[in-house]
Amino acid sequence: MDINKNSYTLGFAAIMVIVVAALLSVASTELKPYQDRNIELEKKQNILSSIGIVVEREQATAIYTENITKELLININGEELEGDAFSLDLAKEIKKDAKEQKLPLFISEKGGAKQYIIPLRGKGLWGPIWGFIALEEDLSTVFGAVFDHKGETPGLGAEINQEKFQQPFKGKSIFEGDKFTSIAVIKGGVPEGDMHGVDGISGGTITSNGVSEMLNERLEKYLPYFDRIRPEVEVDSILSQMDSTKVENEIILD
Repeated sequence: MDINKNSYTLGFAAIMVIVVAALLSVASTELKPYQDRNIELEKKQNILSSIGIVVEREQATAIYTENITKELLININGEELEGDAFSLDLAKEIKKDAKEQKLPLFISEKGGAKQYIIPLRGKGLWGPIWGFIALEEDLSTVFGAVFDHKGETPGLGAEINQEKFQQPFKGKSIFEGDKFTSIAVIKGGVPEGDMHGVDGISGGTITSNGVSEMLNERLEKYLPYFDRIRPEVEVDSILSQMDSTKVENEIILD
């Protein structure tokens, strides 16, 4: 065989392409279960982080099981649906018409009270942004929040995954009275006493706006469900206060 011929070069290149493609395909297939497992554990870590629980990846499943008491799928009307809330691909789901979307919700019981954890997904400057926001039992006050991104600018929009950006969300409210306000990320600082805004990222205006839009768009879809369960939540809160008072009285009597 004349190795100097063009046909030899082209044939050799074609064979190498086929061999390399086959090896990559095998590697991808073999590694996929490990990749899926890592994605699952990271998601559990993020859900737990939204309620203030930071764990190593190896501990995520055990701690998640202890703290997340319910996983739900609901629709735009606030009705519960059948299905696996944890495995739902939110990136695909938000592309559907709002009436067809399934909305995942995770419920935790921590410190004797429930927290309602809502998955988030939106658009940043260079790609998708996502996260989880946990609401307290009043369905308004933020218990905690965690955000992440695919490719925002380091030192600017990428700062959304830092504690200094996430921590100020705690204690904010998504309602003013009965009116839904969501939470806005505000450029130039938040006025003192503002319960519905957090400071934006200097130089990261588009990413900050993306977080605001993501929160408003996602949270608003859960309002019908909140309206449905609010009477039940209020009863649970009253009973919890009664139990607390009873315990305090028993301690005084003792």
